Amino acid sequence: MTADARTANSPQAGRQRMIVPAPVGICGTAIPNPEPELLARLDAGHVMMMGDNPALPRMPTKPRLLDFFRLRFQHITARHLLTSAAYALDAGQDEKVVLACLLHDISNGCLIRVDHGYWGAQMIAPYVDEEVAWAVRYHQPLRYFADETVGYRYPESYDRFFGPDYVPPDYIRRDADHARGHRWYMTARLVTLYDIYFFDDAPMPDAERFTDIIGRHFREPEDGLGFDNSPTAHMWRTMIWPNNFL
Repeated sequence: MTADARTANSPQAGRQRMIVPAPVGICGTAIPNPEPELLARLDAGHVMMMGDNPALPRMPTKPRLLDFFRLRFQHITARHLLTSAAYALDAGQDEKVVLACLLHDISNGCLIRVDHGYWGAQMIAPYVDEEVAWAVRYHQPLRYFADETVGYRYPESYDRFFGPDYVPPDYIRRDADHARGHRWYMTARLVTLYDIYFFDDAPMPDAERFTDIIGRHFREPEDGLGFDNSPTAHMWRTMIWPNNFL
């Protein structure tokens, strides 16, 4: 069944579908929770959003990695990932490093920002070499600590983001210490080195430039990401249908 057919056959067709934002995105903010009001509006013409949101481009029935870059990721995230990977590739880095750069902020694209390195590593683990997932996980704590031997300094942008007196929490310090003694330390460290925090005026890299590297190092499931019954398939489905009520 195509995405078009799936939507056309939905019992929600012809009804106004209402979106309740994810609680994690509004907790602790001044944004009011609209759920009680939306629940009160449920009637024959109003239902909660499920399935394909007409405001979003439809995903293929068997989504592949680059489909998420094109159809689901925020533009700033896609540009950031492609730019970081392009810098690593142009510098002659190993393809595992390039792939880790391409995927390191994948959770930020259309899933969750909090602890994004940990989420991203978990999401890609069934499809990549263990070293790549490890590098994505540990780039998160290593970002906060300089390594002058490779020219990595604490990002100036972090002073702007968090304030100059920000101190990372204990778990970040603990995991950074662990990473420094690990055999894959430099893979994760190189991700931080090519983690470009602000962009120049260069054109956005073409995602197709990385097709061969993805083909060699990312195991695209036959049934498509989100439908292969992997331990993290639900995370990819969440990006396909980010507005589902349940």
